[in-house]
Amino acid sequence: MKILVIGSGGREHAMVWKLKRSVAVEKVWCAPGNGGISRDAECLPLDLSDLKAAADLASKLAPDLTIVGPELPLAHGIADEFAKRGLALLGPSRKAAQLEGSKVFAKRFMERFGIPTATAYGIYDSPIDAYTSLCSVDWPLVVKADGLCAGKGVLVTTSPDEAAAFIDRLMEKGEFGEAGKHVLLEEGLEGRELSYIILTDGRNFVSLAPTRDHKRAFDNNQGPNTGGMGAFSSADILPLELEKKILETIVLPTLAGLQKEGINYRGFLYFGLMLTSDGPKVLEYNCRLGDPETQAILLRADFDFADACYHAAGGNLDGFEANSSDGAGVCVVIASEGYPEKPIVGKEIFGLEAAASVPGAIVFHAGTRREGEKYYTTGGRILGVGATGADLTTACKIAYEAAGKIRIDGAHYRTDIGNPQGARKAATDGSTG
Repeated sequence: MKILVIGSGGREHAMVWKLKRSVAVEKVWCAPGNGGISRDAECLPLDLSDLKAAADLASKLAPDLTIVGPELPLAHGIADEFAKRGLALLGPSRKAAQLEGSKVFAKRFMERFGIPTATAYGIYDSPIDAYTSLCSVDWPLVVKADGLCAGKGVLVTTSPDEAAAFIDRLMEKGEFGEAGKHVLLEEGLEGRELSYIILTDGRNFVSLAPTRDHKRAFDNNQGPNTGGMGAFSSADILPLELEKKILETIVLPTLAGLQKEGINYRGFLYFGLMLTSDGPKVLEYNCRLGDPETQAILLRADFDFADACYHAAGGNLDGFEANSSDGAGVCVVIASEGYPEKPIVGKEIFGLEAAASVPGAIVFHAGTRREGEKYYTTGGRILGVGATGADLTTACKIAYEAAGKIRIDGAHYRTDIGNPQGARKAATDGSTG
């Protein structure tokens, strides 16, 4: 097979890395890719918002399959554009991708099909109405922008002033453009979060290894929400009985609801869950693989990832199994100074070879560019330092040993990935600079 991967982040680097390990794969392209991906695949320029250009590129390359990593092309309808041209692509249609592209659509979908989720206080298109409603909600409160905001459009708070300031940013200042014109207010759920991702052909599905993401910028879940500062997956993260309940009350009703509404969903479907005292509830849907969850999942994946993607895109996953290795996989994200609000880029990256030489570790690139043998930062999340181990403690130790060898002026990473109840000491003070 020849496969084209669309995207430029750490998730896409992990996908390329895993695809290349398939005996069935002859060639991998990535558009636009990044500095690290350019070592593992042929990178080609592409504006991710230009769906026609993406389809033109696929028509020229003639890959057996195109796999889309990020949410924006999916939400804008890249699957529909490819389908019109008879090009094979793994990813949901624009209509199906509304599960992620619109928090309002997703909430109403869950309400229609009785899928457990947080109670919504209201959906607002007027900032005055949203401000007024703050007088009659329970706290903690979740404020969500309706559209896509790269993981930064959600606020969980116990402060009315903080909630009002976030509504102001979304609806009056327009910091997230059209995505913030409609706002959803819902109850804050208590419990532990879990990322549960499936791959489906529209009828059949396989479950990937469950993971736990760390959204806050700093240790002990402090600081603003980000696109994700790290994730881990371990063989003991999800008891079988709880997984059965997730499948029965959330996954299967979601797939049945999509079919009832005439939506043929092919691709990855991400269930962001809160494990509450009342059972698992959906916080959000994503219409693609998570980042950095993908890195942790694929480190443990004990199946042919390319084969699974090809069969799902072709509507033929029946009988396929997606096994995961024992032990654990972890990914620690190194982020730029100022991330997530105003990341400072253009810094040179040192120590990559030393980090990659740590046994059991692998470095996935996200916001990087390569000039000869040198690498420079180009985005908020720079690198994902991944590792596998016989257990979570071992995997974390390896990942932090490798992360401690990387030097980027001003960069930072959390030191408690895999141990959200308390800070895990790293080889450095966590500043990497």
